[in-house]
Amino acid sequence: MSRLLIIYHTRTNGSRQMAEAALAGACEEGEARLMRAREAEPDDVLAAGGYLFCGPENLAALSGEMKEFFDRCYYPVLGKIEGRAYAQMICAGSDGEGAARQLARIAKGWRLKEVQQPLILCTKAQTAEEILAEKHLSAGELAPCRELGQALGAGLGMGLF
Repeated sequence: MSRLLIIYHTRTNGSRQMAEAALAGACEEGEARLMRAREAEPDDVLAAGGYLFCGPENLAALSGEMKEFFDRCYYPVLGKIEGRAYAQMICAGSDGEGAARQLARIAKGWRLKEVQQPLILCTKAQTAEEILAEKHLSAGELAPCRELGQALGAGLGMGLF
């Protein structure tokens, strides 16, 4: 099973751009699927060989919609996906570490194998207007996302994880 499942949530399109860049890289190496967190179901998780979770940090935590995905899917797949590869990308205004720690703890409960440290893209949005504004990420900001998707796709395709 070598399909990479990229699950994302976004409010201001930063995470969507990151996820789409990762998808483009992953598709160069193999099969990948992009899904919004609200649409992903346990069967989608079970059908994948590895995962890339991408979401925004809201108030120093994982966004509610990403958390809802994990709440909805956690127990139906518990004990059925152990050892599968995962990585994460966080779109944050200033830090991103809180969301990354929370997601890593959930993945640890699933006994997934972290194959890359969290990729945190910091937009430096600090005011309410900046935080709520639609994000327009540059090619340079998105390049690491594409590379991460490509690496995950290649690793799954070669059976490295």
